[in-house]
Amino acid sequence: MGQDGRMAKEKRGRTDRGGLLEQLRVPSGPVDLSKYDTRATPGFTGTKDDGKRALEALGTEVSDWQERLFAEGRTGGQRSVLLVLQGMDTSGKGGVIRHGAGLMDPQGLKITSFKAPTPAEKRRGFLWRIRQALPAPGMIGIFDRSHYEDVLIARVRSLVAPPVWNRRYGQINDFEAELAANGVTVLKCFLHISPEEQKLRLQARLDDPTKHWKYKPGDVDERELWPAYTESYEAALERCNSPESPWLVIPSDRKWYRNWAVTTVLLETLKSLDPKWPAADFDVPTEKDRLAAT
Repeated sequence: MGQDGRMAKEKRGRTDRGGLLEQLRVPSGPVDLSKYDTRATPGFTGTKDDGKRALEALGTEVSDWQERLFAEGRTGGQRSVLLVLQGMDTSGKGGVIRHGAGLMDPQGLKITSFKAPTPAEKRRGFLWRIRQALPAPGMIGIFDRSHYEDVLIARVRSLVAPPVWNRRYGQINDFEAELAANGVTVLKCFLHISPEEQKLRLQARLDDPTKHWKYKPGDVDERELWPAYTESYEAALERCNSPESPWLVIPSDRKWYRNWAVTTVLLETLKSLDPKWPAADFDVPTEKDRLAAT
């Protein structure tokens, strides 16, 4: 392959990373998810193989920026990042964590998967268990589901009365504003899949005995409530979409794009924070001399 061919191959799939977050950000105002193409690839031109290579290529850079944030937090810094992953069943929250978070150092990550709250958690208020899982300074926290379940399934399944879940939008906004004021950058990603794609993924689980453990009969029951869940997601994306804590819609029918896009916007976020390597709190030449003498 000549130089022109190599350059063309390197360029394929590239995007302006500084702008992907803006491309995927939900505008203020009413949200109509039917207007979002679940198979689109905003900011990326290339094939599935190009996308997989592009994700792998992010590894060194995202790991470097994560380590900078981690080092900052270990030397008095107070900043952290919280990545919130929401989406319908099979949308790929676990896949994002495996393929995106897998590029980073586990010691700088805190991953929390939220299931149905226990009776004890319910008595403490819906945000209590969320607060217990927040990332410490220097850490990247990843939520597989989150406090938004309390305005999603709680609304769809009528687990609480309408006045209760209606109040929660304002409580969530106040909570996320508090996080921002305390140095937590919140990055919220809605992994948007189509009902057709979900059906294919559920069928694949049924067809593969090694994936039966991932299948839940209740998933079919939830599918029947797709319109109600769509309405609930649209309300959450509209009512809890502040400049400090915006929502992003990640087209997720293409798994490779989903993984690349979430990792890319996380990298953009880390770079915008611009954590610096901490300066030594000791005299470096002296320590070099002392080490050489041993």
